[in-house]
Amino acid sequence: MEFVLSQLTGFGGAFVALVTDPLTYAYLLVSVFLGITFGALPGLTATLAVTILTGFFGNKIPLDYSLIALLGAYVGAIYGGSYPSILLNIPGTAASAATAMDGYPLAKAGRGGEALGLTTTASFIGTLIGTIALLVFVWVLLLLSQNIASPEKALLALFGILLSGTLMSEDLVVKGWIAGLIGLAMAMVGLDPLLSEPRYTFGWSYMLSGFQVVPVLMGAFAIPQIIDGMRHMDVGKVAALKGRILPNLRTVRRHLPTITRSGVIGTGVGALPGVGEDVAGWVSYGVGKTVSNESDTFGKGSLDGLLCSETANNACIGGALIPLLVLGIPGSPPAAALMGAFKLNNIIPGPTIDPEIILRVVAIMVLASVTMFIMGIFTARIFIKILQIPQVVFLPIVMVLTTIGSFSVGGGINDLYLMLGVGFVAYFLNMLKFPIAPLVIGVILGGLFDETFRRSLLISGGDLMVFASRPVAGILLLLNLILISSQLPFIRRGFRRLRGRV
Repeated sequence: MEFVLSQLTGFGGAFVALVTDPLTYAYLLVSVFLGITFGALPGLTATLAVTILTGFFGNKIPLDYSLIALLGAYVGAIYGGSYPSILLNIPGTAASAATAMDGYPLAKAGRGGEALGLTTTASFIGTLIGTIALLVFVWVLLLLSQNIASPEKALLALFGILLSGTLMSEDLVVKGWIAGLIGLAMAMVGLDPLLSEPRYTFGWSYMLSGFQVVPVLMGAFAIPQIIDGMRHMDVGKVAALKGRILPNLRTVRRHLPTITRSGVIGTGVGALPGVGEDVAGWVSYGVGKTVSNESDTFGKGSLDGLLCSETANNACIGGALIPLLVLGIPGSPPAAALMGAFKLNNIIPGPTIDPEIILRVVAIMVLASVTMFIMGIFTARIFIKILQIPQVVFLPIVMVLTTIGSFSVGGGINDLYLMLGVGFVAYFLNMLKFPIAPLVIGVILGGLFDETFRRSLLISGGDLMVFASRPVAGILLLLNLILISSQLPFIRRGFRRLRGRV
Protein backbone atom coordinates (compact mmCIF):
# COMPACT_ATOMS: atom_id res chain seq x y z
CA MET A 1 0.00 0.00 0.00
CA GLU A 2 2.86 2.33 0.85
CA PHE A 3 4.42 1.63 -2.54
CA VAL A 4 1.15 2.40 -4.38
CA LEU A 5 0.70 5.65 -2.47
CA SER A 6 4.27 6.72 -3.20
CA GLN A 7 3.76 6.07 -6.92
CA LEU A 8 0.46 7.93 -6.99
CA THR A 9 2.16 10.82 -5.19
CA GLY A 10 4.98 10.74 -7.73
CA PHE A 11 2.51 10.68 -10.63
CA GLY A 12 0.57 13.57 -9.09
CA GLY A 13 3.76 15.59 -8.73
CA ALA A 14 4.74 14.96 -12.36
CA PHE A 15 1.22 15.80 -13.54
CA VAL A 16 1.04 19.07 -11.59
CA ALA A 17 4.52 20.09 -12.79
CA LEU A 18 3.36 19.63 -16.39
CA VAL A 19 -0.02 21.35 -16.15
CA THR A 20 1.46 24.39 -14.39
CA ASP A 21 4.05 24.92 -17.12
CA PRO A 22 2.68 27.05 -20.00
CA LEU A 23 5.18 25.54 -22.45
CA THR A 24 3.55 22.13 -21.92
CA TYR A 25 0.40 23.36 -23.68
CA ALA A 26 2.37 24.90 -26.52
CA TYR A 27 4.23 21.64 -27.24
CA LEU A 28 1.07 19.55 -26.77
CA LEU A 29 -1.09 21.62 -29.12
CA VAL A 30 1.53 21.73 -31.86
CA SER A 31 2.59 18.09 -31.60
CA VAL A 32 -0.93 16.64 -31.39
CA PHE A 33 -2.00 18.81 -34.33
CA LEU A 34 1.02 17.63 -36.36
CA GLY A 35 0.35 14.04 -35.31
CA ILE A 36 -3.29 14.14 -36.41
CA THR A 37 -2.23 15.81 -39.67
CA PHE A 38 0.33 13.09 -40.37
CA GLY A 39 -2.20 10.39 -39.51
CA ALA A 40 -4.89 12.02 -41.64
CA LEU A 41 -2.74 12.32 -44.77
CA PRO A 42 -2.67 8.98 -46.61
CA GLY A 43 0.90 7.82 -47.11
CA LEU A 44 2.23 9.34 -43.90
CA THR A 45 2.32 7.40 -40.65
CA ALA A 46 2.72 7.71 -36.90
CA THR A 47 6.24 6.31 -37.23
CA LEU A 48 7.13 9.03 -39.70
CA ALA A 49 5.67 11.73 -37.43
CA VAL A 50 7.64 10.54 -34.41
CA THR A 51 10.78 10.02 -36.51
CA ILE A 52 10.75 13.52 -38.00
CA LEU A 53 10.10 15.13 -34.61
CA THR A 54 12.91 13.05 -33.11
CA GLY A 55 15.25 14.71 -35.60
CA PHE A 56 14.03 18.17 -34.57
CA PHE A 57 13.45 17.75 -30.84
CA GLY A 58 15.35 14.59 -29.84
CA ASN A 59 18.20 16.31 -28.01
CA LYS A 60 17.64 19.95 -28.91
CA ILE A 61 15.28 20.76 -26.03
CA PRO A 62 14.91 19.49 -22.42
CA LEU A 63 13.83 15.86 -22.22
CA ASP A 64 10.37 16.64 -20.80
CA TYR A 65 9.46 18.85 -23.75
CA SER A 66 10.96 16.35 -26.17
CA LEU A 67 8.78 13.59 -24.70
CA ILE A 68 5.70 15.84 -24.85
CA ALA A 69 6.33 16.54 -28.54
CA LEU A 70 6.98 12.90 -29.48
CA LEU A 71 4.21 11.30 -27.40
CA GLY A 72 1.73 13.99 -28.48
CA ALA A 73 2.53 13.28 -32.13
CA TYR A 74 2.34 9.51 -31.51
CA VAL A 75 -1.12 9.67 -29.90
CA GLY A 76 -2.40 12.18 -32.46
CA ALA A 77 -1.15 10.26 -35.49
CA ILE A 78 -2.69 6.93 -34.46
CA TYR A 79 -6.02 8.67 -33.96
CA GLY A 80 -5.69 10.83 -37.10
CA GLY A 81 -5.60 7.75 -39.33
CA SER A 82 -9.33 7.37 -38.76
CA TYR A 83 -10.18 10.46 -40.87
CA PRO A 84 -9.24 9.12 -44.31
CA SER A 85 -10.42 5.64 -43.29
CA ILE A 86 -13.92 6.97 -42.64
CA LEU A 87 -14.15 9.70 -45.27
CA LEU A 88 -11.97 8.31 -48.09
CA ASN A 89 -11.99 4.56 -47.50
CA ILE A 90 -8.18 4.84 -47.51
CA PRO A 91 -6.47 4.08 -44.18
CA GLY A 92 -4.33 7.05 -43.15
CA THR A 93 -2.08 4.64 -41.29
CA ALA A 94 -1.87 0.86 -41.20
CA ALA A 95 -3.29 1.04 -37.69
CA SER A 96 -6.58 2.37 -39.10
CA ALA A 97 -6.99 -0.20 -41.86
CA ALA A 98 -9.73 -2.06 -39.97
CA THR A 99 -11.51 1.24 -39.29
CA ALA A 100 -12.25 1.68 -42.99
CA MET A 101 -14.27 -1.57 -43.00
CA ASP A 102 -17.17 0.06 -41.16
CA GLY A 103 -16.24 3.75 -41.12
CA TYR A 104 -16.65 4.37 -44.85
CA PRO A 105 -20.06 2.63 -45.11
CA LEU A 106 -21.19 4.81 -42.20
CA ALA A 107 -19.97 7.97 -43.97
CA LYS A 108 -21.71 6.93 -47.20
CA ALA A 109 -24.90 6.47 -45.19
CA GLY A 110 -24.66 10.07 -43.97
CA ARG A 111 -23.33 9.15 -40.51
CA GLY A 112 -19.76 10.41 -40.96
CA GLY A 113 -20.05 12.95 -38.13
CA GLU A 114 -21.34 10.30 -35.74
CA ALA A 115 -18.55 7.91 -36.77
CA LEU A 116 -15.84 10.54 -36.24
CA GLY A 117 -17.27 11.56 -32.86
CA LEU A 118 -17.36 7.96 -31.66
CA THR A 119 -13.86 7.15 -32.92
CA THR A 120 -12.55 10.26 -31.15
CA THR A 121 -14.17 9.14 -27.89
CA ALA A 122 -13.03 5.54 -28.35
CA SER A 123 -9.47 6.64 -29.11
CA PHE A 124 -9.47 8.82 -26.00
CA ILE A 125 -10.75 6.01 -23.73
CA GLY A 126 -8.44 3.49 -25.40
CA THR A 127 -5.39 5.71 -24.80
CA LEU A 128 -6.38 6.07 -21.14
CA ILE A 129 -6.80 2.29 -20.73
CA GLY A 130 -3.33 1.73 -22.21
CA THR A 131 -1.89 4.47 -20.00
CA ILE A 132 -3.40 3.01 -16.83
CA ALA A 133 -1.98 -0.40 -17.77
CA LEU A 134 1.39 1.26 -18.31
CA LEU A 135 1.25 2.84 -14.86
CA VAL A 136 0.29 -0.45 -13.16
CA PHE A 137 2.21 -3.15 -14.99
CA VAL A 138 5.41 -1.29 -15.69
CA TRP A 139 6.17 -1.24 -11.95
CA VAL A 140 5.40 -4.92 -11.46
CA LEU A 141 7.64 -5.85 -14.39
CA LEU A 142 10.36 -3.43 -13.28
CA LEU A 143 10.48 -5.09 -9.86
CA LEU A 144 10.73 -8.51 -11.52
CA SER A 145 13.45 -7.35 -13.90
CA GLN A 146 15.77 -5.93 -11.24
CA ASN A 147 17.86 -9.13 -11.20
CA ILE A 148 18.53 -9.13 -14.92
CA ALA A 149 22.27 -9.13 -15.73
CA SER A 150 24.34 -9.29 -18.91
CA PRO A 151 23.35 -12.85 -20.02
CA GLU A 152 19.65 -12.08 -19.64
CA LYS A 153 20.00 -8.72 -21.40
CA ALA A 154 21.75 -10.36 -24.36
CA LEU A 155 19.06 -13.04 -24.69
CA LEU A 156 16.32 -10.47 -24.23
CA ALA A 157 17.72 -8.26 -27.00
CA LEU A 158 17.98 -11.28 -29.31
CA PHE A 159 14.43 -12.30 -28.42
CA GLY A 160 13.16 -8.80 -29.24
CA ILE A 161 14.82 -8.83 -32.66
CA LEU A 162 13.61 -12.34 -33.52
CA LEU A 163 10.08 -11.75 -32.21
CA SER A 164 9.68 -8.49 -34.13
CA GLY A 165 10.89 -10.29 -37.27
CA THR A 166 8.44 -13.14 -36.65
CA LEU A 167 5.40 -10.93 -36.10
CA MET A 168 6.05 -8.30 -38.75
CA SER A 169 6.75 -10.54 -41.74
CA GLU A 170 4.04 -10.52 -44.38
CA ASP A 171 4.89 -13.90 -45.88
CA LEU A 172 8.08 -15.70 -44.80
CA VAL A 173 9.19 -15.27 -41.19
CA VAL A 174 12.79 -15.73 -42.24
CA LYS A 175 12.56 -12.40 -44.09
CA GLY A 176 11.84 -10.65 -40.80
CA TRP A 177 14.77 -12.41 -39.16
CA ILE A 178 17.06 -11.45 -42.04
CA ALA A 179 15.99 -7.82 -41.69
CA GLY A 180 16.65 -7.99 -37.94
CA LEU A 181 20.07 -9.58 -38.46
CA ILE A 182 20.98 -6.90 -41.03
CA GLY A 183 20.18 -4.32 -38.37
CA LEU A 184 22.22 -6.31 -35.83
CA ALA A 185 25.19 -6.36 -38.22
CA MET A 186 24.85 -2.59 -38.77
CA ALA A 187 24.97 -2.08 -34.99
CA MET A 188 28.41 -3.79 -34.92
CA VAL A 189 29.97 -1.04 -37.04
CA GLY A 190 32.07 1.55 -35.20
CA LEU A 191 34.14 1.53 -32.05
CA ASP A 192 34.05 -1.71 -30.06
CA PRO A 193 32.13 -0.87 -26.84
CA LEU A 194 34.46 -3.02 -24.70
CA LEU A 195 37.87 -2.55 -26.33
CA SER A 196 37.37 0.79 -28.14
CA GLU A 197 38.86 -0.70 -31.31
CA PRO A 198 37.36 0.28 -34.72
CA ARG A 199 35.33 -2.45 -36.43
CA TYR A 200 34.08 -2.65 -40.05
CA THR A 201 34.73 1.07 -40.64
CA PHE A 202 36.93 0.48 -43.75
CA GLY A 203 39.09 3.38 -42.62
CA TRP A 204 36.22 5.90 -42.86
CA SER A 205 36.41 8.11 -39.77
CA TYR A 206 32.68 8.93 -39.93
CA MET A 207 31.83 5.29 -39.29
CA LEU A 208 33.78 5.25 -36.02
CA SER A 209 30.57 6.37 -34.31
CA GLY A 210 28.62 3.63 -36.10
CA PHE A 211 25.21 3.95 -37.73
CA GLN A 212 23.56 6.93 -36.05
CA VAL A 213 20.04 6.21 -34.91
CA VAL A 214 18.25 9.25 -36.38
CA PRO A 215 19.60 9.00 -39.97
CA VAL A 216 18.81 5.28 -39.90
CA LEU A 217 15.28 5.98 -38.60
CA MET A 218 14.72 8.68 -41.20
CA GLY A 219 16.10 6.56 -44.00
CA ALA A 220 14.29 3.35 -43.05
CA PHE A 221 10.88 4.80 -42.25
CA ALA A 222 10.61 8.08 -44.20
CA ILE A 223 12.34 7.62 -47.54
CA PRO A 224 10.42 4.48 -48.64
CA GLN A 225 7.10 6.14 -47.75
CA ILE A 226 7.99 9.31 -49.66
CA ILE A 227 9.05 7.34 -52.75
CA ASP A 228 5.95 5.15 -52.52
CA GLY A 229 3.73 8.20 -52.03
CA MET A 230 5.20 9.91 -55.09
CA ARG A 231 4.48 6.81 -57.14
CA HIS A 232 0.84 6.60 -56.02
CA MET A 233 -0.62 10.09 -56.09
CA ASP A 234 -4.25 9.13 -56.54
CA VAL A 235 -6.58 10.15 -53.72
CA GLY A 236 -10.28 9.51 -53.94
CA LYS A 237 -13.10 11.93 -53.31
CA VAL A 238 -13.64 12.87 -49.68
CA ALA A 239 -17.10 11.86 -48.49
CA ALA A 240 -19.28 14.67 -47.23
CA LEU A 241 -19.27 14.99 -43.44
CA LYS A 242 -22.87 14.89 -42.22
CA GLY A 243 -24.28 14.88 -38.71
CA ARG A 244 -22.92 16.26 -35.48
CA ILE A 245 -19.45 15.21 -34.31
CA LEU A 246 -20.09 15.57 -30.57
CA PRO A 247 -20.82 11.97 -29.47
CA ASN A 248 -24.11 10.94 -27.93
CA LEU A 249 -23.41 9.79 -24.36
CA ARG A 250 -26.11 7.10 -24.48
CA THR A 251 -24.49 5.61 -27.58
CA VAL A 252 -21.09 5.67 -25.89
CA ARG A 253 -22.55 3.99 -22.78
CA ARG A 254 -24.22 1.31 -24.89
CA HIS A 255 -20.91 0.44 -26.56
CA LEU A 256 -18.81 0.73 -23.40
CA PRO A 257 -18.29 -3.07 -23.08
CA THR A 258 -16.89 -3.14 -26.64
CA ILE A 259 -14.65 -0.16 -25.93
CA THR A 260 -13.36 -1.67 -22.67
CA ARG A 261 -12.70 -5.09 -24.22
CA SER A 262 -10.93 -3.54 -27.21
CA GLY A 263 -8.83 -1.36 -24.91
CA VAL A 264 -7.63 -4.41 -23.01
CA ILE A 265 -6.89 -6.31 -26.25
CA GLY A 266 -5.01 -3.33 -27.71
CA THR A 267 -2.91 -2.94 -24.58
CA GLY A 268 -2.08 -6.66 -24.50
CA VAL A 269 -1.09 -6.74 -28.17
CA GLY A 270 0.98 -3.59 -27.73
CA ALA A 271 2.92 -5.18 -24.89
CA LEU A 272 4.26 -7.80 -27.33
CA PRO A 273 7.59 -6.45 -28.60
CA GLY A 274 7.56 -5.37 -32.21
CA VAL A 275 3.88 -5.99 -32.99
CA GLY A 276 2.25 -2.57 -33.17
CA GLU A 277 -1.04 -0.76 -33.61
CA ASP A 278 -2.09 -2.25 -36.94
CA VAL A 279 -2.07 -5.79 -35.52
CA ALA A 280 -3.93 -4.57 -32.43
CA GLY A 281 -6.68 -3.07 -34.61
CA TRP A 282 -7.20 -6.23 -36.63
CA VAL A 283 -7.01 -8.59 -33.62
CA SER A 284 -9.61 -6.52 -31.78
CA TYR A 285 -11.79 -6.35 -34.90
CA GLY A 286 -11.58 -10.14 -35.31
CA VAL A 287 -12.44 -10.78 -31.67
CA GLY A 288 -15.30 -8.27 -31.84
CA LYS A 289 -16.77 -9.96 -34.90
CA THR A 290 -16.49 -13.37 -33.23
CA VAL A 291 -18.22 -12.45 -29.98
CA SER A 292 -20.77 -9.96 -31.36
CA ASN A 293 -24.44 -10.87 -31.64
CA GLU A 294 -24.55 -8.73 -34.77
CA SER A 295 -21.47 -10.09 -36.52
CA ASP A 296 -23.28 -10.04 -39.88
CA THR A 297 -23.26 -6.21 -39.74
CA PHE A 298 -19.46 -6.05 -39.49
CA GLY A 299 -18.05 -4.55 -42.68
CA LYS A 300 -21.39 -2.93 -43.53
CA GLY A 301 -21.33 0.03 -41.16
CA SER A 302 -21.24 -1.50 -37.69
CA LEU A 303 -20.52 0.90 -34.82
CA ASP A 304 -19.15 -2.04 -32.82
CA GLY A 305 -16.70 -2.88 -35.61
CA LEU A 306 -15.64 0.75 -35.86
CA LEU A 307 -15.01 1.01 -32.11
CA CYS A 308 -13.11 -2.31 -31.94
CA SER A 309 -10.27 -1.15 -34.14
CA GLU A 310 -10.14 2.51 -33.12
CA THR A 311 -10.05 1.76 -29.38
CA ALA A 312 -7.46 -0.97 -29.73
CA ASN A 313 -4.97 0.92 -31.88
CA ASN A 314 -4.80 3.83 -29.44
CA ALA A 315 -4.72 1.53 -26.38
CA CYS A 316 -1.78 -0.19 -28.05
CA ILE A 317 0.36 2.92 -27.49
CA GLY A 318 0.42 2.46 -23.70
CA GLY A 319 1.02 -1.26 -24.15
CA ALA A 320 3.90 -0.64 -26.57
CA LEU A 321 5.61 1.59 -24.01
CA ILE A 322 5.66 -1.19 -21.38
CA PRO A 323 8.36 -3.38 -23.04
CA LEU A 324 10.17 -0.21 -24.16
CA LEU A 325 10.48 1.22 -20.66
CA VAL A 326 10.90 -2.06 -18.75
CA LEU A 327 13.03 -4.11 -21.10
CA GLY A 328 14.39 -1.61 -23.60
CA ILE A 329 12.53 -3.41 -26.42
CA PRO A 330 10.17 -1.24 -28.53
CA GLY A 331 6.61 -2.53 -28.67
CA SER A 332 5.90 -0.95 -32.08
CA PRO A 333 7.70 0.94 -34.90
CA PRO A 334 6.74 4.38 -33.47
CA ALA A 335 8.03 3.20 -30.09
CA ALA A 336 11.30 2.26 -31.85
CA ALA A 337 11.53 5.84 -33.10
CA LEU A 338 10.79 7.03 -29.57
CA MET A 339 13.65 4.90 -28.32
CA GLY A 340 15.91 6.80 -30.68
CA ALA A 341 15.03 9.97 -28.78
CA PHE A 342 15.90 8.28 -25.48
CA LYS A 343 19.27 7.25 -26.88
CA LEU A 344 19.93 10.80 -28.11
CA ASN A 345 19.44 11.93 -24.50
CA ASN A 346 21.76 9.19 -23.17
CA ILE A 347 18.86 7.45 -21.43
CA ILE A 348 18.79 3.68 -21.62
CA PRO A 349 15.26 2.28 -21.27
CA GLY A 350 15.18 -0.95 -19.30
CA PRO A 351 15.54 -2.14 -15.71
CA THR A 352 17.92 0.72 -14.86
CA ILE A 353 15.69 3.53 -16.13
CA ASP A 354 14.98 6.42 -13.76
CA PRO A 355 11.46 5.76 -12.30
CA GLU A 356 10.65 9.47 -12.49
CA ILE A 357 10.86 9.32 -16.29
CA ILE A 358 8.15 6.64 -16.33
CA LEU A 359 5.87 8.79 -14.19
CA ARG A 360 6.43 11.75 -16.50
CA VAL A 361 5.66 9.59 -19.55
CA VAL A 362 2.38 8.49 -17.95
CA ALA A 363 1.44 12.09 -17.09
CA ILE A 364 2.25 13.21 -20.64
CA MET A 365 0.14 10.39 -22.09
CA VAL A 366 -2.88 11.52 -20.04
CA LEU A 367 -2.48 15.12 -21.19
CA ALA A 368 -1.89 14.08 -24.81
CA SER A 369 -5.07 11.99 -24.84
CA VAL A 370 -7.13 14.87 -23.43
CA THR A 371 -5.65 17.27 -26.00
CA MET A 372 -6.36 14.77 -28.78
CA PHE A 373 -10.00 14.43 -27.66
CA ILE A 374 -10.62 18.19 -27.49
CA MET A 375 -8.87 18.81 -30.79
CA GLY A 376 -10.68 15.91 -32.46
CA ILE A 377 -14.12 17.06 -31.38
CA PHE A 378 -13.80 20.79 -31.98
CA THR A 379 -11.42 21.05 -34.95
CA ALA A 380 -12.34 17.98 -36.99
CA ARG A 381 -13.45 20.06 -39.96
CA ILE A 382 -9.95 21.60 -40.23
CA PHE A 383 -8.42 18.15 -40.63
CA ILE A 384 -11.00 17.30 -43.26
CA LYS A 385 -9.74 20.30 -45.25
CA ILE A 386 -6.19 18.99 -44.84
CA LEU A 387 -7.33 15.69 -46.36
CA GLN A 388 -7.98 17.53 -49.62
CA ILE A 389 -4.34 18.69 -50.00
CA PRO A 390 -2.81 16.76 -52.91
CA GLN A 391 0.18 14.56 -52.08
CA VAL A 392 2.27 16.35 -54.70
CA VAL A 393 2.22 19.37 -52.34
CA PHE A 394 2.97 17.83 -48.97
CA LEU A 395 5.38 15.02 -49.90
CA PRO A 396 8.19 17.41 -50.98
CA ILE A 397 7.64 19.30 -47.71
CA VAL A 398 7.99 16.04 -45.80
CA MET A 399 11.20 15.29 -47.73
CA VAL A 400 12.63 18.68 -46.76
CA LEU A 401 11.65 18.18 -43.10
CA THR A 402 13.22 14.72 -43.13
CA THR A 403 16.46 16.07 -44.57
CA ILE A 404 16.64 18.94 -42.08
CA GLY A 405 15.83 16.62 -39.19
CA SER A 406 18.54 14.16 -40.14
CA PHE A 407 21.11 16.88 -40.80
CA SER A 408 20.37 18.73 -37.57
CA VAL A 409 21.32 15.80 -35.33
CA GLY A 410 24.89 15.27 -36.44
CA GLY A 411 25.36 18.47 -38.41
CA GLY A 412 27.24 16.65 -41.16
CA ILE A 413 26.57 15.88 -44.81
CA ASN A 414 27.53 12.26 -44.11
CA ASP A 415 24.31 11.84 -42.12
CA LEU A 416 22.36 12.69 -45.27
CA TYR A 417 24.33 10.16 -47.33
CA LEU A 418 23.63 7.56 -44.65
CA MET A 419 19.92 8.45 -44.56
CA LEU A 420 19.58 8.20 -48.33
CA GLY A 421 21.60 4.97 -48.50
CA VAL A 422 19.52 3.31 -45.79
CA GLY A 423 16.35 4.72 -47.38
CA PHE A 424 16.95 3.23 -50.81
CA VAL A 425 17.98 -0.13 -49.33
CA ALA A 426 14.82 -0.08 -47.16
CA TYR A 427 12.69 0.78 -50.19
CA PHE A 428 13.95 -2.21 -52.16
CA LEU A 429 13.63 -4.46 -49.12
CA ASN A 430 10.02 -3.25 -48.83
CA MET A 431 9.41 -4.16 -52.46
CA LEU A 432 10.68 -7.66 -51.72
CA LYS A 433 8.31 -7.80 -48.69
CA PHE A 434 11.09 -7.63 -46.10
CA PRO A 435 9.72 -5.81 -43.02
CA ILE A 436 11.77 -2.73 -42.12
CA ALA A 437 10.89 -2.31 -38.45
CA PRO A 438 12.97 -5.41 -37.41
CA LEU A 439 15.97 -3.82 -39.18
CA VAL A 440 15.58 -0.65 -37.13
CA ILE A 441 15.01 -2.63 -33.93
CA GLY A 442 18.15 -4.63 -34.81
CA VAL A 443 20.15 -1.39 -35.08
CA ILE A 444 18.76 -0.14 -31.76
CA LEU A 445 19.09 -3.40 -29.80
CA GLY A 446 22.21 -4.64 -31.60
CA GLY A 447 24.54 -2.55 -29.45
CA LEU A 448 22.97 -3.94 -26.28
CA PHE A 449 23.22 -7.51 -27.58
CA ASP A 450 26.82 -7.08 -28.73
CA GLU A 451 28.07 -5.59 -25.46
CA THR A 452 26.18 -7.85 -23.03
CA PHE A 453 26.81 -11.06 -25.00
CA ARG A 454 30.56 -10.52 -25.07
CA ARG A 455 30.65 -9.25 -21.48
CA SER A 456 28.92 -12.46 -20.39
CA LEU A 457 31.54 -14.54 -22.17
CA LEU A 458 34.36 -12.48 -20.66
CA ILE A 459 32.98 -12.98 -17.14
CA SER A 460 32.40 -16.72 -17.64
CA GLY A 461 35.78 -17.28 -19.31
CA GLY A 462 34.13 -18.21 -22.61
CA ASP A 463 31.72 -20.76 -21.12
CA LEU A 464 28.44 -20.68 -23.09
CA MET A 465 26.64 -22.34 -20.17
CA VAL A 466 26.37 -18.87 -18.62
CA PHE A 467 23.32 -18.42 -20.91
CA ALA A 468 21.61 -21.54 -19.55
CA SER A 469 22.73 -21.97 -15.95
CA ARG A 470 20.93 -18.89 -14.55
CA PRO A 471 17.15 -19.40 -14.08
CA VAL A 472 15.90 -16.32 -15.97
CA ALA A 473 18.57 -16.72 -18.66
CA GLY A 474 17.53 -20.35 -19.07
CA ILE A 475 13.89 -19.35 -19.62
CA LEU A 476 14.88 -16.68 -22.15
CA LEU A 477 17.18 -19.11 -23.97
CA LEU A 478 14.32 -21.60 -24.15
CA LEU A 479 11.99 -18.92 -25.55
CA ASN A 480 14.54 -18.04 -28.23
CA LEU A 481 14.95 -21.69 -29.18
CA ILE A 482 11.17 -22.23 -29.30
CA LEU A 483 10.80 -19.15 -31.50
CA ILE A 484 13.43 -20.34 -33.95
CA SER A 485 12.41 -23.99 -33.98
CA SER A 486 8.73 -23.11 -34.48
CA GLN A 487 9.62 -22.12 -38.05
CA LEU A 488 11.47 -25.34 -38.92
CA PRO A 489 9.51 -27.22 -41.63
CA PHE A 490 9.28 -30.58 -39.83
CA ILE A 491 8.09 -28.94 -36.60
CA ARG A 492 5.49 -26.89 -38.50
CA ARG A 493 4.28 -30.08 -40.20
CA GLY A 494 4.05 -31.74 -36.77
CA PHE A 495 1.93 -28.89 -35.42
CA ARG A 496 -0.38 -29.04 -38.44
CA ARG A 497 -0.90 -32.79 -37.96
CA LEU A 498 -1.54 -32.27 -34.25
CA ARG A 499 -4.14 -29.60 -35.00
CA GLY A 500 -5.76 -31.92 -37.56
CA ARG A 501 -6.15 -34.67 -34.96
CA VAL A 502 -7.55 -32.26 -32.38
